Parts: sequence; C-alpha cells; structure tokens
Amino acid sequence: MAGAKNHDYHILPPSITPLMGSFSALTMFFGLVMWMHPEQFGYGSLVFGLGLIGVLYTFFAWWTDVVNEAHAGDHTPVVQLHLRYGMIMFIASEVMFFVGWFWAWFDFSLFPVPLELVKDPETHAFTVSNLIGQEGAAALMQWPPKGLEVLDAMKLPLLNTLILLCSGTTVTWAHHSLIHGDRDGLKKGLWLTILLGLLFSTIQAYEYSVAPFPFGGLNYGTAFYMATGFHGFHVIVGTIFLIVCLVRAYKGHFSPQQHFGFEAAAWYWHFVDVVWLFLFIAVYIWGGWGAPVHA
Repeated sequence: MAGAKNHDYHILPPSITPLMGSFSALTMFFGLVMWMHPEQFGYGSLVFGLGLIGVLYTFFAWWTDVVNEAHAGDHTPVVQLHLRYGMIMFIASEVMFFVGWFWAWFDFSLFPVPLELVKDPETHAFTVSNLIGQEGAAALMQWPPKGLEVLDAMKLPLLNTLILLCSGTTVTWAHHSLIHGDRDGLKKGLWLTILLGLLFSTIQAYEYSVAPFPFGGLNYGTAFYMATGFHGFHVIVGTIFLIVCLVRAYKGHFSPQQHFGFEAAAWYWHFVDVVWLFLFIAVYIWGGWGAPVHA
C-alpha cells in the first residue's frame, strides 16, 4: 500500500487458530470437570477428548504457521528476539509451577503429622493410621512417615540423574554442531538426546512399578508422585520437542544464523535437567534420609 510504513516486525494475517485454541482449552476444562463428577454429568471423557483434539490441532496448526513464516523470511531480528522473550517467560512460568510442588514437599517434610503406614502381610494392602494420642505425637512426627520404606537414591534415581546429565551434554553438542555448520553432528546429537530421554522415561516407569508406597492416602506418596510425575511428563514433552527438531533437521531446516526452534527445545531440555537435579537432592536424598530403604 502506498505510503505504508516499513516495520522490522511481521504483521500476521488473520487466523482462527488462537480462537479455536481458546475454545478447545475451555472445552477440555469443562470435560475434565464433568469427568470428575460422573454422578452428575455424563460424557465427560468424550467432551474432554474433543477439547484435547482441538488443543493438539491448535499446536500443530499454529507451530506450522510459525515454521512457514520463518522460511518465508518473516522472522526478522526483532521477531526472533520476541520469540526468545516468549520462551523465557514460558520457562519462568514452568519454574513457578514446580515451586508449588517443592513447596508442598517441604511443607509436608518440615511440618509432618503423626501418621504411620501399615502394610497387611496377607493382602499387601496399605493402610494409614493417625497416631495422635497413642504413643506421643511429638515423637512420631517424623518424615518420611513411620513404617514407610523409601527408594534407594543411589540406584535408579542416580542412574536417571546420570542419564539426564549426559543428555544435557549431547543436546549441547548438537547445538554447537549446528552453529558451526556441522549438520551430521546436529543429527547425531539429537538422536542421542532423544534416546537418552526415552531411556529416562522407561526407567522412571519401572521405578513407579516397584515403588514400595502408594499414591493416595499418604502425603509422602502424593507429593512424591506429583513432583516426579510432572517432571516425567515434562521429559516426555521435551523428547517430543526434540523429535520434531530432528525431523526438521533431516528436512534441511535450521541454519547457523536462524534456528530458534531448536534453541527453544535445548533451553527447555536444560530446564528439565535442572529441575531433576533439585528433585534428586530434595526428594530422593534429603526427603528419604533416615528411613528404611526398599530392597
């Protein structure tokens, strides 16, 4: 248009994707609420599933547009800077998300209630008894709760720690390879990081299958599974993120000068690594200190 001002940012064309994503997220929310109250609402799982499909489609469509805009040259230096700001803010919100779970963990551990975990030798079912007024509450206010066996931090948790630390080095190798124009090193580094991420998830799933304490009924188990489980979910998301980057690498995407998509995935993966280090120290080592270890 004559007389139009040139900007160093890109004006996006009208798109229905943001509106669709908003309604899909709202549908998913209402579906989840309905699912949790089956006695009052029917078809909760169906409504949740429809919302989830809409959200996943929004992810695909929106990120496809972002990739296409990058290849069209619309990601000017200012746009790239703002994309980085957006990723930084997203990771900051994720940090606060985990602060909540760490807060719960330290609240339970520093101010425990007098509970005892009892296992039935015949049915192997767990029951929780409140020991207030039985043997002296002050002496029984301990963490982990009396009668609970914890996972050995020096076995599977330590192995998973080494796996994630190694994955941090391989994704850094891939990043440096890309910066120096070594696309073969980029692909190898991504392959190794993805395989290590899958190995971590497999080991954590096995760890949950042999854990000696239940999820519900005990604040130790609830806080443990919520904190480590949400981290495991983030590992899966990060692995998918890296798989997308690997596919794009094979398609010839990314250049030493412009590769924000991969850079965002690397930032996210390093964030996942750091959170696990805090979990390993606070939950597995400090949180289980002095308790009997499950064989």
